[in-house]
Amino acid sequence: MATQTGVPNPITTPPSRSSLRPAARSFDSILRSARSTMAFRETLSLAFDSFRASKTRFLLTMLGMVIGSASIILVATVGLTGKQYALDAISGLGPNKVEMQYSGGVVMGPDNVGTPDFMNLEDMQAVDDQVPDIVASSPMLEIDDRISIGGGQTKAAALLGVTPEYKQVRNLKVLAGRFFDDEDSTTHAKVAVMVGPMAKQLYGSYDAAVGKTISVKGIPFTVIGVFVESMETYGTSEITETTMLIPYEVGRYFTGTNNLKEIFFSMANRDEVEPAAAQITQIIQLRHRKTSVYHAQTLTDILKSMTTVADILTVVLLLASAITLIVAGVGIMNSMLANVQARIKEIGIRKALGATSREIRLQFLTESVFMSLSGGLIGTVLGMGIPLGVNLLTDYKIPVNWWSAVIALLTSVVVGVVFGTLPANRAAKLDPVTTLKYE
Repeated sequence: MATQTGVPNPITTPPSRSSLRPAARSFDSILRSARSTMAFRETLSLAFDSFRASKTRFLLTMLGMVIGSASIILVATVGLTGKQYALDAISGLGPNKVEMQYSGGVVMGPDNVGTPDFMNLEDMQAVDDQVPDIVASSPMLEIDDRISIGGGQTKAAALLGVTPEYKQVRNLKVLAGRFFDDEDSTTHAKVAVMVGPMAKQLYGSYDAAVGKTISVKGIPFTVIGVFVESMETYGTSEITETTMLIPYEVGRYFTGTNNLKEIFFSMANRDEVEPAAAQITQIIQLRHRKTSVYHAQTLTDILKSMTTVADILTVVLLLASAITLIVAGVGIMNSMLANVQARIKEIGIRKALGATSREIRLQFLTESVFMSLSGGLIGTVLGMGIPLGVNLLTDYKIPVNWWSAVIALLTSVVVGVVFGTLPANRAAKLDPVTTLKYE
């Protein structure tokens, strides 16, 4: 039968290959996906069956990963705790403090006699007027003398003339009695606040020192309080074990001048300390000779140094704890090599049934990662559980670094892959004929 020219016969003409290509391609993609999914599920099932068949060996092998993962988290926790303790201790001195110190320089007078170009009370007032966000400030003058404590006894003491705001600037703790206030300063009250070690040495206790009368250059003073610094400074601050604080206005009676070697300022926020220190130095420098030297001391540099040291120590400890993971990885590798040796015939049967070298490799690599990740997961739970338990059950607050848990789990996977590669490759390279003959 004749057909119309140009019109294909649906009976004799085969369908175009290009018209079936998208459908065939889609079917092949779905088939490959299904086979891949089934193969991976089978691999996981075989890994789990292998674990159940040798639970004791696998658990003992996992123990190294448990210890290694837990030690990573605990080392990070200890590092954070030590860092926080050090920073809190240093901050106890006054984290927002700016301490201006006179470092050198003279003013030439008659007969070319030079006198120290000390700071003065007007410098402090100028800074208070020009620098914003200063919440407290105090001048300090120092008088070294012997005080009379009665009964003909004398004691060497360092008297510091300060204002009531000095307590806030230096973050002092009053252990007994009280600190002198603005009224005491205004009325030039002859009162003193004694440092704790001196009070104990002279009177046996803090409370016993309150109310006692001492004599400075024949002028009686009443001890109204006992104080200590917020942290031990081991003699690095202006406060020593023989320090007594008296109102600045009273201290001027003994010096007869407004000259100051140190001035203390306290800022509202820690972030304002360094900019304020530069501005304060500039203001004071402009009020004195160019050759005079004034230095602003803050805790910012100390805090940064302590943070850097703590971070370096934490990294070093983490690297040390990583040795445990390496040892655990070697244990996993030895266990997997023994596992491959014990399952040679099984490998041969799987290859004879059509399993490829890639599937064999994936099977044993999955078992290795399963073993290391299981140990890492248990170690992570234990490592995180200890600090969290301490925080929940006690009054101590230990900082917890959640990133250490993530690092521990990722490291467990890496250890499983790295140390499981050799056994997996050895299993994949086995000859199926030889393995079937293996006894």
